[in-house]
Amino acid sequence: MIEALAIQLSAIVFFIAALHAYWGLGGVWPADSAEQLAKTVVGRTNIEKMPTPLACFSVAALLAFLAAWPLFCAGLLREPWPRLYTLLADPLIAGGFFGRGIATYKPGWRYHFSEQPFASLDRRVYAPLCLLLGVGYGALMFGIAP
Repeated sequence: MIEALAIQLSAIVFFIAALHAYWGLGGVWPADSAEQLAKTVVGRTNIEKMPTPLACFSVAALLAFLAAWPLFCAGLLREPWPRLYTLLADPLIAGGFFGRGIATYKPGWRYHFSEQPFASLDRRVYAPLCLLLGVGYGALMFGIAP
């Protein structure tokens, strides 16, 4: 059961990482232009263009690493570090996803990320997905044998 959860979490986060890499290469899906993409996936107030390719690739690399994490937790990949690091980092990763999900519903977040359609998508799609990922990564903690 924990292996199936790990594979699902890994696939979802890897897909998101691949999207960020695609955007770093200049892709604009699911929008029609770079400006519309920025308003859809970044959402900062008055945004007119996407972040730099370096920023997109940096996020993609971080997400790719986080996509591998469930596979380490479930023992499907062997860690190149002591197992204790996996045990200690998993709750931090879960908390990061959970915190991102909660941030959406805070007034300060809404103030800085009010561009449409991001603001609506954030409440309906991005934040619930982050909360779900946080719960999933948190559930991995119960399947890790020290």
